[in-house]
Amino acid sequence: MVHPFLPLTDKDREEMFNFLGVKSYRELLKDIPEEYFYKGELNIPSAISEEEAVELLEALSNENFHNLKIFAGAGAYDHYVPKVIPFIISRSEFHTAYTPYQAEVSQGTLQAIFEYQSVICELTKMEVTNASVYDGATALAEAILMALRLKPERKKVLYAESIHPNYLAVVKTYVNLEGVSLEGVKYDRVTGQVDLNDLRSKLDENTATFAFQTPNFFGVIEDGFEIRKILNEKGALLISVYNPISLGLLAPPGEYGADIAVGEGQPLGIPLSFGGPYLGLFSARMEHIRQMPGRIIGETRDLEGKRGFVMTLQTREQHIKREKATSNICTNQNLCALMALIYLSLLGKSGIKELAFQNTVRAHYLLDRLVKETPVKRVFSGPIFNEFVVELPIEAEKVIERALEKGILAGVALSQFGYSEKWMSIATTEKLSALDIDNYVTLISEILRG
Repeated sequence: MVHPFLPLTDKDREEMFNFLGVKSYRELLKDIPEEYFYKGELNIPSAISEEEAVELLEALSNENFHNLKIFAGAGAYDHYVPKVIPFIISRSEFHTAYTPYQAEVSQGTLQAIFEYQSVICELTKMEVTNASVYDGATALAEAILMALRLKPERKKVLYAESIHPNYLAVVKTYVNLEGVSLEGVKYDRVTGQVDLNDLRSKLDENTATFAFQTPNFFGVIEDGFEIRKILNEKGALLISVYNPISLGLLAPPGEYGADIAVGEGQPLGIPLSFGGPYLGLFSARMEHIRQMPGRIIGETRDLEGKRGFVMTLQTREQHIKREKATSNICTNQNLCALMALIYLSLLGKSGIKELAFQNTVRAHYLLDRLVKETPVKRVFSGPIFNEFVVELPIEAEKVIERALEKGILAGVALSQFGYSEKWMSIATTEKLSALDIDNYVTLISEILRG
């Protein structure tokens, strides 16, 4: 029987084996030692029909929580996704939109990426943006590798310990280079901001770059201008990790002199989707463009003088650059980048300002009520955007479990990242109404007063 998705018959396979001079598929794998082959039976169920598969998947999905009121953030945020976004990205023009090698048949895809790059440059006030990388964590790792290429004589990388722990884990995997040292800069235990004295003490002539996040993992806003001044003393590069929605209110990376600006694009019209796929935002100064990873789309004119788009720079390793490649990232998140483009186009300049305001006003309102009306304590005094950390009188995991029973995801327990088991990160977005927040405060108070 021909498989519906693998339409090779036994005769087809036999012809291929004869051509290759082997008798079986196993012979093709003869270079793999025998002990590495699994000898037993795989513990998986037998095949089922499409109808049965749909029923099974629907039954599994019904076990999920539905219509949760989400107060969790820590890198992924429950923003409203306009209904027009899934409609536009479902158009046939964007189906299977992979690398647009042939510009003459890829103008739609190329223009979409070009426009995406343009809006991210406008948002961040940076001079050039690439066609995206995998996510915020890999964007940061790539940024650090880029900084080391820009400062080849320097072998020291400083990073703020207040960056998202998952991002730092990826960085430590990527930047595992001989002779290069990674060193953390402490955060102030009162404000939650970068300890500038610790930064000054660790910064030297061997420092290639310093990476920080604002708002940071604790939701605290950093002073990029002051950090830039400190780095100028030793000529180190500045890498900023930003929340794109926050730029509706906060100074963009380009304004305080970031050399490289990266971020997670998920808040820009991309659903939570159990953690992905997401979008790595990556921007830099024009002078650094030839050391950027990924690809960059540019505008040109064809032989008839008509406006057109092409891949201006292609730094991936499979072709063109090979061993001189700046990155081994082999693709960009084109569909997610398109979602971000549509989202920002719908919002406009005034819209993103209003959205940022609605996010931050909810966070301040919620924090104020929690501190005044419940046994909750604020952990850090630094300014916040739409997220903050509180200390509970009991384990955060217990509070989250109790709140889930009432249809509320109360936050993120920070014990999973090595912090106190009583610390919980709480985030707000425009999807939470005043009633939602009031109900949250009431529920937390009930749980803690027991």
